[in-house]
Formats: sequence, C-alpha cells, structure tokens
Amino acid sequence: MTAILRKTLLLASLFSACSATAKAEDLIFMLSNTTNSTLERFYTSPVGVDDWEQDVFGEDVLEPGESVRITIRDGRSVCEYDMRFEFTEDSNLDTLEDTQDLCKMGSYTVHE
Repeated sequence: MTAILRKTLLLASLFSACSATAKAEDLIFMLSNTTNSTLERFYTSPVGVDDWEQDVFGEDVLEPGESVRITIRDGRSVCEYDMRFEFTEDSNLDTLEDTQDLCKMGSYTVHE
C-alpha cells in the first residue's frame, strides 16, 4: 500500500468514527395497545423537556389489540422518555402518562 493510500484510508476511518459518535441512534421499540379503546394520539418527550413533541401517529391510530413498531428519530441519544397516550372521545379511558427507559424495555404495552 502506498503512503498516500494509507493516509487516505486512515482519514476516512477517522471521519467515519467521528461521524458515528456524533450521530445519535434511532430509538426503536414496539408499542402495543391491549385496552378496549382506540389509541388516537401518542406523544413523547425526553425526560426534562417541558413540551410534548408532535403526535407520533400523525393521521394513524392504534386499534385495540394492535401493535406497531415506533421509531423516534429526534437526534438525541437519550433513553428515558415521558409518554402521553390519548384515546378517542368515545373511550371510557382517561389520558395516560408514563415515564420509561425505552432502551431497556424494547417494547411498551398500554393497558387499562
């Protein structure tokens, strides 16, 4: 290998390593609804942030008995999130809130 090629590979390796450490990982987990009500809105926010971010579902809902894979791409490297679950108006369930370390859990189940 030539000296120029070795330097180029070394610089590329260093750049890749720096990019990897600077970029936060996506947080992925399974969300299951075991209630008898439709989960209409789901909000998350890292612990310590005093504002709910956008509804994760957007136009979608999570029906009773359904599960969905959630990916949080917020650019943060945190695991502890506050969560807010809002059900349809005709539901007998109040809004639920919880705080969990989603990295350790890998899944979260909403239940009555």
